[in-house]
Amino acid sequence: MTTPTLTRAPANIDGLLMQLKDDSRPATISPVKFASALDYQLQDFAALAHVHRNTVRNNPNSPDLQRFMRDSVRVLQAAADLRGSVGDALFWFRNHPIRDFDRKTADLLVSEGKTDAVLGYLDSLEAGATG
Repeated sequence: MTTPTLTRAPANIDGLLMQLKDDSRPATISPVKFASALDYQLQDFAALAHVHRNTVRNNPNSPDLQRFMRDSVRVLQAAADLRGSVGDALFWFRNHPIRDFDRKTADLLVSEGKTDAVLGYLDSLEAGATG
């Protein structure tokens, strides 16, 4: 089985969501596609979502897994709105240490359940704060 990869970042968050859609479960995000889009190893992705590594492939509809991905997409949308592109948002989400959060990245903060705090931070940047 080959792992799908993003050849390039989509132009907008809707395009990203369409790429992440689970073809066999129309109302869910594919964890394998999500991990690939963000260049996660499956075991690292599972750890962020607080599920066993086998859950990614064997139970892709896991509530914890779906919650992590949906929360991540919420943050990615806000970051794309602020940064101007989905590609920049994907990079920022995984790599940018946020000073106000002990230099943790957005993906780690979402993993810790701090999605709303990250969204608030992005809203403050959009309003003119520096970060």
